[in-house]
Amino acid sequence: MVRAALVGMLSVALLASAGCALLVRPVPAPAPGSPTRAALNALVAAATVVPTRTHVAGYVRGCKAGQACVFGPAWSDDTDAAFSHDGCDTRNNVLAVQLTSVQFKAGTRNCVVVSGSLADPYSGRVIGFSKSDAKAVQIDHVYPLAAAWDMGAWAWPLERRMRFANDVDFNLLAVDGPTNLSKGDDTPAQWLPPDAAHHCYYAGKYLTVAAQYRLPISVADREVLSRIASTCGDDQRLG
Repeated sequence: MVRAALVGMLSVALLASAGCALLVRPVPAPAPGSPTRAALNALVAAATVVPTRTHVAGYVRGCKAGQACVFGPAWSDDTDAAFSHDGCDTRNNVLAVQLTSVQFKAGTRNCVVVSGSLADPYSGRVIGFSKSDAKAVQIDHVYPLAAAWDMGAWAWPLERRMRFANDVDFNLLAVDGPTNLSKGDDTPAQWLPPDAAHHCYYAGKYLTVAAQYRLPISVADREVLSRIASTCGDDQRLG
């Protein structure tokens, strides 16, 4: 009986050990276009860090009568950001640049994207875009507008806020619609792309925006971004 009991205990221990091993998921290789470990560590080290994100009153995105419109009209072509004053709204600028197999509406001077294909940098899926189902692909502010407001944009002049909100080169990504909605105005401490292979890419984009606009990150954000940096490879490049 003693021998049987020992065998039973050993079996349980082995099963528990195997179960723990199954729970340890390997970290996927970073997606193409991700920054190197060294590059991401340098961005983390250069970032200004504040204890926490403090809510600042006055953030109103809407631009209807009586609304503050603190980042200007959505997708405005009248800013000093790249692609502005080209006759196209910013949303269509992003779609035209970041989708492949793009088709434009006739007679719009290549300003209205009606279809294309998106290699989604958040879910890792390839998503077909059609203007008839435009919400399936949304445009994300990598460093969210509300977070930027709280972290210092409240003190910027309107022109700088409008540039930030329409910055195709740095702060805007075409992404899967439902995934974008799940992000809301969260920062890396609260939200990361569901596809772990794109964590390095996302962290690089987020920190690059922070550096470009001299926006800080929170202590909690730094901890998450530093952890991500440790998983990045040695031969990728930030796209």
